[in-house]
Amino acid sequence: MGHSITLTVNGTSVTKEVEARELLVHFVRDHLSLTGTHIGCDTSSCGACTILVDGKATKSCTMLAVQADGSTIMTIEGLASNGELHPIQEGFKENHGLQCGFCTPGMVMTAVDLLQRNPNPTEHEIREGLEGNYCRCTGYHNIVKSIQHAATKMNT
Repeated sequence: MGHSITLTVNGTSVTKEVEARELLVHFVRDHLSLTGTHIGCDTSSCGACTILVDGKATKSCTMLAVQADGSTIMTIEGLASNGELHPIQEGFKENHGLQCGFCTPGMVMTAVDLLQRNPNPTEHEIREGLEGNYCRCTGYHNIVKSIQHAATKMNT
């Protein structure tokens, strides 16, 4: 038996039928075809599935789609505006904050939340803010530089 949910996704109202046990990550990927949200570990350890739910970074593999009913969600696909990269996306591009790119959407969405809460974080605060997101390629140094770049750009 399905449940009807209505939520706002990247600025657009969406109403869909979902199974009670369906995870939000599967709803975003399978029902909405927003495949920038990645599935990495299925245990909430890696952060690849991080999206914003009501403005807060949320691992979408830890939340049922029915729990998101009435919420506002933003995925990596909703960050760019009018063809312009979000400053965090630009920071990752300019500072080579990615290698394979698998963790990047989750890192970027976590960084959006971090900079909303702390517009001028120290390197230590950035590293602490990323603790729930794993990157197996970069060693994090350029990810931190990317977020510092974005913080500077967003504060000017």
